[in-house]
Amino acid sequence: MAVISRGFHGRRPDSGRKLPPGQYETFDFPVLSAGPTPRVRREDWEFTITSETGERHAWDWARLTALPTQTPTVDLHCVTKWSKFGTTWEGVSLDLLLADVETAAGFALVFSYGGYTTNLPLEDLLDGKAWIVHTYDGAPLAPEHGGPVRLLVPHLYLWKSAKWVHGIQLTEEDDPGFWESAGYHDYGDPWREQRYRGD
Repeated sequence: MAVISRGFHGRRPDSGRKLPPGQYETFDFPVLSAGPTPRVRREDWEFTITSETGERHAWDWARLTALPTQTPTVDLHCVTKWSKFGTTWEGVSLDLLLADVETAAGFALVFSYGGYTTNLPLEDLLDGKAWIVHTYDGAPLAPEHGGPVRLLVPHLYLWKSAKWVHGIQLTEEDDPGFWESAGYHDYGDPWREQRYRGD
């Protein structure tokens, strides 16, 4: 069952910015999770990218935060129909993390602490479209929003931006993740209202 934060106040008047179909704007940042919030200490956190051949690339907190960062400002669109405009993050581009990974894979299966998974085409993690982020609005990313580190893929519904991320497995086949196996759309484009399987 999903958990919604007490600070969520629902719909607010529309600011006039462009919303995907079926969405409404919120000024809150609702917290929705499929289970309890993992509490991962930075000194215990690790992120890995594993190619389809088993080649493994790993970063601990010190290695990740030593890399050049970017500060994307993006709009978020949740499958539960809220959108939040102009969110600002800091993190490392997946382009940088994947630069030395030799792969012919077409897909990625993302893993989180707590057991959550989600799948994406690999091309949706490249060309400036995705980041591993550790800062939100100038402060360390809070656990309820996925801290210490989450995936950010803002052009897709927010369930694809896995919280508490710790790994990506590159695959030749498209293996469904947690919500995709439960009936959510395999891709999740908010502009095409791809909420559920068959949309």
